[in-house]
Amino acid sequence: MNDEPAPGRVRVTAPRPGGGGASARPSPPHGAGPTSDIAGVYVRSLIRSQLRLAVVFAIGFAAATALFVLAIALVPDLDSSFVFGVPASWLLLGVGIYPLTLTVAGLYVRAASRNESRYRSLTEAE
Repeated sequence: MNDEPAPGRVRVTAPRPGGGGASARPSPPHGAGPTSDIAGVYVRSLIRSQLRLAVVFAIGFAAATALFVLAIALVPDLDSSFVFGVPASWLLLGVGIYPLTLTVAGLYVRAASRNESRYRSLTEAE
């Protein structure tokens, strides 16, 4: 058996704001960051285009979802028809939203990959 006493408890805290702790933006490891001004411009451009793409798809998805719900709400006959004991409107809301979600996600991934391949083609040309 080990006769050494157990170490005491240690309190771990976050660095204080404005203190001498780690910087808010750590520098990338050697060789990982852009090596020239033009590479930095390309990276910022890629980040802006990916952000713009994400915002456009998020707004589009929210609008399409709202239109889907509105269309179901405007057709009152869906509440009176049942499928497997469940109102058709509930079934459309519960199951019908998934194809929309998968379609928007697939289109986003395709567009984001296209942005990244354009970025790679620009950086390889340097």
